[in-house]
Amino acid sequence: MLLVLVQISYPLTHGVGRDRVTVVVVLLSAATALTHAAVTRGVRWAAGLLVIVSGIGFGSEVLGVATGFPFGCYEYASGRLGPELFEVPLVVPLAWTGGLYPVWVVAGLLSRSAAGRVSLTAAGAVGWDLFLDPQMVADRQWQWSSSVAGLPGLEQIPVINYLGWFGVALVMAGLLEIWDRTAPDTGAARWVPVAVFGWTWLGSTLAHAVFLGLPVSAMYGFAGLGVLGIPLVRGLNARRITLGHRGHGTM
Repeated sequence: MLLVLVQISYPLTHGVGRDRVTVVVVLLSAATALTHAAVTRGVRWAAGLLVIVSGIGFGSEVLGVATGFPFGCYEYASGRLGPELFEVPLVVPLAWTGGLYPVWVVAGLLSRSAAGRVSLTAAGAVGWDLFLDPQMVADRQWQWSSSVAGLPGLEQIPVINYLGWFGVALVMAGLLEIWDRTAPDTGAARWVPVAVFGWTWLGSTLAHAVFLGLPVSAMYGFAGLGVLGIPLVRGLNARRITLGHRGHGTM
């Protein structure tokens, strides 16, 4: 998969080259999510996914940069990730779509209820961010100026950031749950987003621990996404979860 190959190249690049790899990773992750959504649920549903997740993501980022709510006081490095609007790089909303969609699919495999799926999606989004923010802060793509304390070993990122992520993802997931009812489940294979989820979870753990020199975020991210990843692996091994056809929650 091209997305995986490009992500593997990230630790091997520096400076402008790494910035370009970062942008390409975001574009490929969003394209993978939207293509799978369009094939399995239809182009209209995929467009709604983009509007909900990237739209709310962009709005929350603009609000965050301008006011410090809901993620704490932070700012993006200027000119490194392509065109910007209201001081937010335009690839950032696409990153929300590319990252949240696999979590959303996995959450649906794990939960029987709408409330459970929404909650698991929000929790998984925080788990993903436990990889994302430390990696991007280390690369100086953005930084905080908040006086709020961070997690042990990740003091440069305030705890309020993760609360903000949970709240924003909760809104996204709630709207996706409503939107999900507008298109029938075709029963198409879920292996693509599940594979992306697994690669994000385990591949990021390895990359942070070994190649990026970020062992603390490796532990936090592994535990955070493991809230979904460990039950997923157990369900697949026990054949309580199948990827060829999903009812609304199979466990």
